[in-house]
Amino acid sequence: MTFQQKLRKFSKQQLWREYCGYLDLNIKEYMYIQRRLMQEQINSWCESELGKSIFKGPAPESIEDFIRRMPLTGYEDYADILFRRDPAALPAAPVIWIETTWEGGLRPIKIAPYTRSMLDSYKHNIMAMAMLVSGKGKADFNIRPGHRFLYGGAPLPYETGLIPTLMNEEMRFEWLPDSDEYSDLSFSQRMKKGFKMAFNGGIDYFFAMGSVANYITENFDKQISTGGGGGGVQISPVIAARYLKAKYNCRKEHRRIKPVDLFRITGFACTGTDGKCYRDRLADAWGVAPVEVAAGTESTCVGCDTWEQRGMVLFPDSCFYEFIPESEMLRSLDDPDYTPMTCLMDEVVTGAKYEIVISVLHGGAFMRYRIGDVYRCTEVDKQSGVPRFTYVDRIPTVIDIAGFTRITEKSINEVIRLSKLGIGDWLAAKEYDGENTPFLHIYLEVTPEASANDVVTKQVLTEHLSVYFRYFDSDYKDLKKLLNIEPLQISVLPHGTIESFEKAHGEKLRRINPDPLRLKNMLSGINLDETEARA
Repeated sequence: MTFQQKLRKFSKQQLWREYCGYLDLNIKEYMYIQRRLMQEQINSWCESELGKSIFKGPAPESIEDFIRRMPLTGYEDYADILFRRDPAALPAAPVIWIETTWEGGLRPIKIAPYTRSMLDSYKHNIMAMAMLVSGKGKADFNIRPGHRFLYGGAPLPYETGLIPTLMNEEMRFEWLPDSDEYSDLSFSQRMKKGFKMAFNGGIDYFFAMGSVANYITENFDKQISTGGGGGGVQISPVIAARYLKAKYNCRKEHRRIKPVDLFRITGFACTGTDGKCYRDRLADAWGVAPVEVAAGTESTCVGCDTWEQRGMVLFPDSCFYEFIPESEMLRSLDDPDYTPMTCLMDEVVTGAKYEIVISVLHGGAFMRYRIGDVYRCTEVDKQSGVPRFTYVDRIPTVIDIAGFTRITEKSINEVIRLSKLGIGDWLAAKEYDGENTPFLHIYLEVTPEASANDVVTKQVLTEHLSVYFRYFDSDYKDLKKLLNIEPLQISVLPHGTIESFEKAHGEKLRRINPDPLRLKNMLSGINLDETEARA
């Protein structure tokens, strides 16, 4: 029975219990679901060719035995078998393969198999998300056939492309635009098409990555002039009346027109890195605060915030969750031979940050898998004992800007090598401007030989490195092409600065996202303007 059929037959309270009842679980009930599904997953995974290639020795006697003997994994542990796309090698046959970025220009894509059971769980949880996004309290939701979604996600084979497909199995929605019908259009063309459709019938929901939602919002007035103002576009009388009123009010208030002036959306869901950076400005522009959603290619849909905005309760049937405490994570990043300790959902602490480790349930491929995401526990509910989380960022050795990039030490070294600009040592950090917009800040030293060349200026360094980043990493290029973002800023350090600081303090600095306090101490006393002028 589809959600649309259930909506006619059952009460809101009954549907709430079916789809959002996980919010009422206590921690013992939550962990019972986790353990039961994990034990099923261990049994099938360990019998597969994929499982035998990673987990050595006799079958585990328990979940605890599996955790003790099974190493933490990364994508390189699965790549050889997954890229064969051989269903016989997996714990269950996939019905679709999903793609995402692996490591920029070095290793372009990762693929992940989804079984039918994974898709069913995903679909169930996506409908729960739609209920939570549309409501203002328990058992309060507003979902109807024909509701219109302004859709800022990428089409299949990317993970966001599953959302329209799976939701349409449950209820007839209208997508602005339909990702299947218009999958051949570019991002900007799809957005223009979506707005043309919106002007004719309005918007009920908005779903997008935070950075994409911000781009759409900042360019809203352009969409009106190019999308809604001509070209044979039909505009509904309601939208036309709001538009005329908004034009008058905006002139009077000396401001640009906002989406909320024209559209009255019911729900707003945002996913992706840096979503919180844009939250306040998006809430002001649309009149509805975006609800945080956590999803990923390897992990599927794992969590959604509620109307309370207290943090996400992770879906208990998507993955089995482990958590690496921040101190353990940092130690393991500095020492690759160190195996960090993990804790389970019933052991996390309010306020602490954790790198999440997932084992994908329902026949998934990935077990004890480090996806490279960091979450903070916002609270442990006093009554139920179930934790809530908010997404923080990627692990410190990866710089992800707006959900589009995977910049690592290897990729920066390769870009510098290609540029042949005479760059010596360097550090790179993810930083934020006055509007809380993230950017990539590279602190670099120019070799004495290159410094003698008057051509090597800060402007030349910035322009050339930007070109090579776009050449080397297609996702970095998309930041400029799709979102009109140039994330790179450069500061030139005196030659030998980094080495001298490391010798004085007796320890190496991480080249990606060094400790902010150590970076600040190193930069103290350096006049960057003067150094850059000499460069």
